[in-house]
Amino acid sequence: MAEELTLTPAAERVLDVAGRLFYDNGIHAVGVESIASEAGVTKKTLYDRFGSKDALIGHYLRRRDERWREHVVSVVEQRGRIPPARRLLLVFDALEQWIATENPRGCAFINAQAELPDATHPGREVIREQKQWMLDYLRALARQTGARNPRKLATSLLLLLEGATVTASLGVVPGAIGNAKDVARQLIETS
Repeated sequence: MAEELTLTPAAERVLDVAGRLFYDNGIHAVGVESIASEAGVTKKTLYDRFGSKDALIGHYLRRRDERWREHVVSVVEQRGRIPPARRLLLVFDALEQWIATENPRGCAFINAQAELPDATHPGREVIREQKQWMLDYLRALARQTGARNPRKLATSLLLLLEGATVTASLGVVPGAIGNAKDVARQLIETS
């Protein structure tokens, strides 16, 4: 992950406001004028600190990624010594909690990916890193279970998590995360 930007209180407000507005309304629907106005700063302050809207988007996604990682790890690690297979399932609990409090419109990274078609956009690398971190974390947890093929198990679990996130946000499948967790349990038991 990239080095964290040291932020002034005004820049923190800009990042907080931008994060809320980008997630709630979509990246392209939000202009720097509305971000600056709601954060109580000038556009000049916004540009002085972040350089561009594209850079601000990258910082917003990085900050959200850091919060997601902290959340997942805290849920998985909070229970102390539990069986490795149960730890893998706790990732689904973390997702369910996150969606309830932070993600009613679905995955911020998938939403951003849809709005950022340019592969060189600063946000695209953050999105890729976020998904890669999740896959690597699942793989590490899968290795602890003694699975015959932890790479394959982790890949399957990531696909379940991503699918459950999208389906839950659409309301297509009631209890999408619980259903995905049930399938994950079966995969873990047979791996």
